[in-house]
Amino acid sequence: MAEAKPGMRKPVFTKVDQLRPGTGGHTLTVKVVSSKMVLQKGRPDGPQLRQMRIAECLVGDETGIIVFTARNEQVDLMKPDTTVILRNAKIDMFKGSMRLAVDKWGRVEVTEPGSFTVKEDNNLSLIEYELVNVVEE
Repeated sequence: MAEAKPGMRKPVFTKVDQLRPGTGGHTLTVKVVSSKMVLQKGRPDGPQLRQMRIAECLVGDETGIIVFTARNEQVDLMKPDTTVILRNAKIDMFKGSMRLAVDKWGRVEVTEPGSFTVKEDNNLSLIEYELVNVVEE
């Protein structure tokens, strides 16, 4: 049996309802439910470096939905009803709730439409987590 090259292992796909605060390295296939621009800095015709766009997108699979924070060119890919693969996604906490994000170490790729129906009544971004400091006795 051929030795698998390190870093080339097949990604393990995570389901939305398995996401937990403080975790990363997730690969998910999700459908975009909606997308809303929350920040747009710089002029569209201005220098690309100074441009900053952030959209909050509801994405989900058959287990639930979560808010995905799309940045800059990711915004263009996150169109409603598009199925995307989020590679190396991580969970950011925003005001005590989970947000999914893909930074420069990951990527967003559009894929063929998923055959699943998004479970919209299980929004993980609506669950509030309290930061608890655990004191070792």
